[in-house]
Amino acid sequence: MTYSIKDVSERTGLSIYTLRYYDKQGLLPFVARNSAGYREFTDGDLLLLHTICCLKNTGMKISDIRRYIDFVMEGPSSVAHRRALLESHRAAVQKQLVLVRNNLKEIDAKLAIYSAPDAAAKVSQELQAAVGEKTRLGLANTFEKASAA
Repeated sequence: MTYSIKDVSERTGLSIYTLRYYDKQGLLPFVARNSAGYREFTDGDLLLLHTICCLKNTGMKISDIRRYIDFVMEGPSSVAHRRALLESHRAAVQKQLVLVRNNLKEIDAKLAIYSAPDAAAKVSQELQAAVGEKTRLGLANTFEKASAA
């Protein structure tokens, strides 16, 4: 079965513009064109497109995705290159996950404060501490509006 660019857009949630951009960037050399010059995607093409989206969504640069696709187009002889590229990207994703987890902990801590029955009192204490620190250091009270409320 083949799919038009419109069909692929509807199936993947990618805009037609994005699909054309990916093609111009060399990410879709596996997509055939019919006699009228229109792209015709296959189920196999959709699988590769899924991989491209996965790599893009995890922060891989277009140039590195292009390298990966170039390796795919080379066939089995490029397996070691593909593995090395994906191992490197996986390590970068793992580092990003650690950062995201740490940031999520901070968000959860703030939500716990704001969800507590005494949230306003806790926030008031934090504000007083921040204003006190500015005063001790001889700095302007940048919380003037908040502390006046």
